[in-house]
This record gives sequence, structure tokens and C-alpha cells, in this order.
Amino acid sequence: MTPANPQLSTAHHPRVGIPWRTTQEQRDGTRDKLDFYFRAVRKAGAEPLEVSLEQSPEQLARQLEQLDAFVLPGSPADVDPSRYGASRHSKTKTLDPNRDVTDEAILAHAFRASKPVLAICYGCQILNVHLKGSLIQDIRTVKPEALAHGHTDLPPGERKGDARHGANFAPGSLLASLNGAIGAEINSSHHQAIERPGEHLRVAAQAPDGIIEAVEWTGDSNWVVGVQWHPERMPDDPLAQRLFQQFVAAARTREADAQKT
Repeated sequence: MTPANPQLSTAHHPRVGIPWRTTQEQRDGTRDKLDFYFRAVRKAGAEPLEVSLEQSPEQLARQLEQLDAFVLPGSPADVDPSRYGASRHSKTKTLDPNRDVTDEAILAHAFRASKPVLAICYGCQILNVHLKGSLIQDIRTVKPEALAHGHTDLPPGERKGDARHGANFAPGSLLASLNGAIGAEINSSHHQAIERPGEHLRVAAQAPDGIIEAVEWTGDSNWVVGVQWHPERMPDDPLAQRLFQQFVAAARTREADAQKT
């Protein structure tokens, strides 16, 4: 039988759109960190594809129609505070309007078309903003007693790279199920975090200091998960592997259902 939309991928290898982390990285072709996401998606059995941050709205809309699911990656930029009705904090130094606009378009399309989304770090934050939540613009300023959530928070002389700390998963959450326990150690590389969760987002994980580390969509049956840490940089971690595997499985299921209609 011919699929209803022959331009969609086969269910075996869903096509996963991943936007460039920043406009500058796209222009320079700097993809060392972007490739962490590509490797994780391929390892889980899907086909990753770049989403340009410099397309017209019409070009972007056409590309999104051809994709089955989306990973929203981290970024050295911050979400523009005006998107959640806040004044810009002095520690909110780098904005990338192209990234904001692209991710907002991806999220609007994904929710409308019921396509799975795995939102990571910056991606988790803009997912929250898209659903009318707000952000802490600088954890260290607002909560000076907080744990180290990035390498800049570590004491002088500490090894660089990602900080690490514990996370507590909400009982009954998808992440607790994937982890097989309510506690885990995660990596951490962020200075902002979710303040007020967006509409239909349940808090699925918190650090011991109360910082929100993950949210899960509860508005309908679509698979949408946001994590503040970087599972793409934890390739040998069982939870990270299961997270990408279930995301790709959700994309396969959604794409197979689309071919039946």
C-alpha cells in the first residue's frame, strides 16, 4: 500500500529535525557540539537533519512538514526575556533572535501536528516559555545558595567540563520510569532555569537545591519532554540512552500512524 504521504520517512528511521545551536555556529559551520545530538539520535535509530536558523518562515514551514520529530538542543545564548514578559537581567548577555523564532515555530508545529519533542537545556527553557512559563535569568544571582549548575560555578582549579549533581525524579513520571529509580546523577551546564512551569507541564525532576531539571507535557498524549541537563553528552549513561530510545520510538509510532491516515 502506498503511504498517505510518500514524502514522510519510513517508520523504521524517523527523520528528526535539530536546529543549529546558534546563528554564528551555523554561519561558521561549527558543529562539534551539534554533532553530540546527531550521534545520539543516530544511535537511537533515527535520521537527524539540520534545521537552518536563517530560513524564511515559508521555507521553515515546508521543512517542518517533512520531519517526524524534533530535538531542541542547548545553546550558549539565552531566551529573550521579553518572550516571558521580563526585563533583561545583566547576566542575560547573549540573545539569538533567529534561534528563538525557529524554536517557537518548531514547537507550534510539533504541538499542532502531535510530533514528539525532546528539548534539552536551552530547548527545555524555550519549551517552557512557549507554554507561557518563565525563567530564572541567573541561578547564582537569584539563589546564591544553589549547587554548581555550570563549570563557571565550580571552585578555582576544579576540572572544567560539565558540573555534575544529583536529581530527584517525581514518582510516576516518565523519567522516573526510564531511570528505574527516583534518583540519579546528571551533568549540568546552565546558568538559567525554569522559574514558573508552563501550561500543562509537570515538574518531573529537581536538583537537591530545588532547581527544576525536567518537565513533561501532560496536555495530550503527544511525547514532549524537556530536560535541563545534557543526555547527548552522556552516551554511556543508561538513562540518557533510554531517553533517546523512547523519543525515537515515539517518533516511529507517530509516523506509522500518520501513514495509515
